[in-house]
Amino acid sequence: MSNKIIKPEIRKIVTYEDTTFIEGFKAVAEPWHMFAAAAVFTNPWAGQFVDDLRPGIQAIAPVIGEMLSARVVDMAGGGDKIEAYGKAAIVGMNGEIEHASGVTHTLRFGNFYREAVGAKSYLSFTNLRGPANTAITIPMMDKIDAGRRSHYLTLQFAIGDAPGPDEILVALGGATTGRPHHRIGDRYQDLAEMGNDVDNPAGV
Repeated sequence: MSNKIIKPEIRKIVTYEDTTFIEGFKAVAEPWHMFAAAAVFTNPWAGQFVDDLRPGIQAIAPVIGEMLSARVVDMAGGGDKIEAYGKAAIVGMNGEIEHASGVTHTLRFGNFYREAVGAKSYLSFTNLRGPANTAITIPMMDKIDAGRRSHYLTLQFAIGDAPGPDEILVALGGATTGRPHHRIGDRYQDLAEMGNDVDNPAGV
């Protein structure tokens, strides 16, 4: 099989939104809005071992990254509205975890989203293999401050018919706020109380 891929063969785009008005038996100050966009497309490496994934990654990742970034930003009402973000990928049963990782862990995918929202933090992620209806789990963190615990979020949903055995599902997620009623502090408080260097917690 040739690795010369012109563009990804996209079967569907799915969007998901979750807006919470009451959390912990108490009304929230502003709606807690989380959202995601997912692309389901043919896995060009399904059912075989391919030594060089790079040509396919370079062809697929920018198309999916740009498309999903635009969808998520539109759902938020603008990149500046997004405070927390993350990504996820699920490869169907005839693929490798490496296939899901390959598409999402290249800068040719994630940089579209980072630039659209003005982010500094890395995109937290999950990479799984599974059948259709496998839960898409998108972990998120603050786009600027990775130690801001109020923005450690998880969005989960599923697509009943995806991924198929020979497909890859990739999703980007975002949130316009952190958790309502946040009251567990940030990691910097723990570091200071434990005598660690807040700016250099590893001590190196």
